[in-house]
Amino acid sequence: MNSEHQESSSSDTYVVGVDYGTLSGRAVVVRVRDGAELGSAEYVYPHGVLDRVLPDGTRLGPDWALQVPSDYVDVLRHAVPAALSVAGVDAGRVVGIGTDFTACTMVAVLADGTPLCEVEGLSGRPHAYVKLWRHHAAQAQADRITQLAGERKEAWLQRYGGKISSEWEFAKALQLLEEDPELYHRMERWVEAADWIVWQLCGTYVRNACTAGYKGQLQDGVYPSEQFLAALNPEFAGFVADKLEHPIGQLGGRAGSLTAEAAAWTGLPEGIAVCVGNVDAHVTAPAAGAVAPGQMVAIMGTSTCHVMSSDQQGVVPGMCGVVDGGILPGLWGYEAGQSGVGDIFGWFIRTGFPAAYAEQAAALGQDPHEYLTGLAAGQKVGEHGLVALDWHSGNRSVLVDHDLSGVIVGQTLSTRPEDIYRALLEATAFGTRTIIEAFEASGVPVGELIIAGGLTKNALLMQIYADVTRLPLSVIASAQGPALGAAMHAAVAAGAYPDIQACARSMGKAERGVYQPDPDRAAAYDRLYAEYQLLHDYFGRGTNQVMHRLRTLRAQAMA
Repeated sequence: MNSEHQESSSSDTYVVGVDYGTLSGRAVVVRVRDGAELGSAEYVYPHGVLDRVLPDGTRLGPDWALQVPSDYVDVLRHAVPAALSVAGVDAGRVVGIGTDFTACTMVAVLADGTPLCEVEGLSGRPHAYVKLWRHHAAQAQADRITQLAGERKEAWLQRYGGKISSEWEFAKALQLLEEDPELYHRMERWVEAADWIVWQLCGTYVRNACTAGYKGQLQDGVYPSEQFLAALNPEFAGFVADKLEHPIGQLGGRAGSLTAEAAAWTGLPEGIAVCVGNVDAHVTAPAAGAVAPGQMVAIMGTSTCHVMSSDQQGVVPGMCGVVDGGILPGLWGYEAGQSGVGDIFGWFIRTGFPAAYAEQAAALGQDPHEYLTGLAAGQKVGEHGLVALDWHSGNRSVLVDHDLSGVIVGQTLSTRPEDIYRALLEATAFGTRTIIEAFEASGVPVGELIIAGGLTKNALLMQIYADVTRLPLSVIASAQGPALGAAMHAAVAAGAYPDIQACARSMGKAERGVYQPDPDRAAAYDRLYAEYQLLHDYFGRGTNQVMHRLRTLRAQAMA
């Protein structure tokens, strides 16, 4: 037993948070009175991400990213009981369960919630599967939505920075209609995975306010009109009324009670509170204690999502959305993001880590990331002579263009793996600075950067972010920020706290100002960032469309 466990009393109650990530689900058991995390467990999705073939071997096209929904239920069967076992607490004292999910991750279902991929005869149809957040094959549909909204001067467009993403609900649904109309018409509900998993827990479908606002273009209580949808495609006219629209549950609200079936899966008591669904990034903000205006939380993992609440409403270029109360009640909630961060570092390790380096790392007992970080940490800013663009998975903010791709400039025959690795670390920091500057220029001030996610363990990366952004960096004091945030919302849903702000004061946790910008390094990074900006605008704002042309050539070759 850990010390936190030993401090528990017989009167304590607990909540469970379940964080659904890109590759796995994590459950954590949290004490209600102070946010102590007493036990956690992870369950890796057996099917992972389907980006080349379906389970039956059916090939997928470029930019597809699918998942199998039964993997999500298996997280409840395995991770939750395991976390309870580690925590050693009486399951009977658990009062609520909350979940968060990657977004926008969509499930096409029948009226009873059955995913289409589980319907007999449909397992070989790609559009029957879950479309993961990083499914970018709907870019053409997203471009048409953006263009038409601009032409019609739709008021909601500016709330999304002027561009609609291929990751979001409407683009993915329109792709489904146009590429598999039979399946589209068979689908009865187009459901966020965040809401689908809550449906499995409590037997009730409740659409959460967060994804509806950020990913479903629900603004001021209204979706894009039937006339707008018909102009995209006549068969799309009834999409909102027939397949999307549903009663909205507020964040921290109670979606229902845990069913007997879900209680058997999880080992939790039947009837406890099941919280309304939420998004992994947004739910992390109160877990990091970010409940005041201007505190930007960057949840860094395979990608990075930047969320912030503000008392100022602004139109920020390339933002993923601004929603009234989208993160915290009474404040405007903003979202921006980078499509690739940890994924980029992982790609380089897979493709650019020589055998000799692997031997040296093994001799030191280090993994490849630790080894390259150690080598890169000894360099001065600019010593490697490189600058990179962090677009290996496209650009989410501020350009909102998933057809962009990565660039590394300055390589010579003397360039070493640690040089490239550090340049990629710096590129992601430059991407975050670009986002922060867009907020500042739009009258939405950013005063603090709080980092959450697994990449907080890389001290070099954290210091680079502080130096590049010239902001003090705080770090969430939890290894499971989203799961903690989900648990906190469950505590509110169970009635333990009146609202999430009060909950955050007791259960949230962050170490403030852990990394401070160094003036000399910051000045050096200003010069390197200026080069990044030149490349950013040259390739990203239309001067040179080579990335789009190469993507077209690739698609033609693969076809």
